[in-house]
Amino acid sequence: MSDARSHIEVYDYSGGIVGPGIEPAGTVRDGGTIRTGTPPGCWGPMITPKFQGGHEVTRPVLVEGAEIGDAIAIRLKTVQVTSLATSSGVMEFVEGRYLGDPFVAKLCPNCGATSPSSHIEGIGEEAVRCDGCGAEVNAFRFSNGYVIVLDRENKVSLTVGKDVAQRIAGDARTVAAMPDQANQHSILALARADISGLASRMRPFLGNIGTIPSRDLPDSHNAGDFGSFLIDAPHGYSFTQEELNEHKTDGHMDTNSVREGAILICPVKVPGGGVYMGDMHAQQGNGEIAGHATDVSGVVELEVKVIKGLKLDGPILLQHPEDLPFLAQPMSGEESRAIRRLAERYGQQSIEDNAPITFIGSGPTLNDATHNGLARAAEVTGLPYDEIMNRATIAGSIEISRLPGVVRVTFMCPTSILERMGVAELVREQYGVQA
Repeated sequence: MSDARSHIEVYDYSGGIVGPGIEPAGTVRDGGTIRTGTPPGCWGPMITPKFQGGHEVTRPVLVEGAEIGDAIAIRLKTVQVTSLATSSGVMEFVEGRYLGDPFVAKLCPNCGATSPSSHIEGIGEEAVRCDGCGAEVNAFRFSNGYVIVLDRENKVSLTVGKDVAQRIAGDARTVAAMPDQANQHSILALARADISGLASRMRPFLGNIGTIPSRDLPDSHNAGDFGSFLIDAPHGYSFTQEELNEHKTDGHMDTNSVREGAILICPVKVPGGGVYMGDMHAQQGNGEIAGHATDVSGVVELEVKVIKGLKLDGPILLQHPEDLPFLAQPMSGEESRAIRRLAERYGQQSIEDNAPITFIGSGPTLNDATHNGLARAAEVTGLPYDEIMNRATIAGSIEISRLPGVVRVTFMCPTSILERMGVAELVREQYGVQA
């Protein structure tokens, strides 16, 4: 990796697949920065039949010195929305237009072409047309959908009615601020507007970010819940459960605290790690309950740092201090003094030095994801599984990131363990504690 640079910009994308089969965009030095413009995630790629994944993420960037069994800390320095509007909602599948999985293996119902090239013709749910035969070819429908306009400066948004949605659809790619190299159709062309006049705040984050898996797979399926759709699948990206567990890196988290100011620590499963990103959302509550949120184009800048010898199965998150659950927020000076008085009152000799840490867990269900997150925490920290359960209960929290199965397991972790893991310095920087 002698050609490593201190700063790399990436403006081309992987076509829905992540893994070692996608040519890297370059190599960045340890401590260097990566800057990109990301296209919208789910709905645009979903309605574009040639995509074999549900997102359009960047080509990976290798990190100098990162070896298998290390970790890469990704500091999110900039996460800014560029779209003026987007559209999203609850999805339904159209039978006869896919083989096993409509995110991965789309079919033209008329000519039978697999992953056909297509174009937009008109406005509305029948606008996606096969280039080969002209048939309507979208494998998805909204059961309930909306168009939402975005005020990026004031960080607010508003859903609009059908007339406004149709006007926006006439200039969909421009309003979406679609990057030049993006190959997806804009979901704004469908102009579905079931909710009008609903106001909300914006707080953007990245739904799919991390290091590449050690085998190619659809970018939207790089997690334990969506990844389960690949088990014994009837298309070219079929995995066994054991293979999925071995190769995936859980980059597709849809975790709303993976936002500007957070630090994400990711496993290295291929030489160089292969940092990629995409699927920015303008806003989302805990859980992405609708299955999809407000996918937007955006500008992202990251800073990367190699952590030698920190072997991970999935991501660790150092959340923005504002995002920490109440019981995992570091004690204030007044609270610390009260704790010392409480210890003296009962003759307790020691008070643990600790700081918050969050492990991402994923699985087919929320229960599976919670078990996975707890097990990962126990494996990495060396603390007993049952002790992690106790810590997450009284000095932390379990929070939903996505249905059906991605969670955050947050707890106060002893400083000595953070030091052994090699993350204590990052924790100190993030939370201002003496970790």
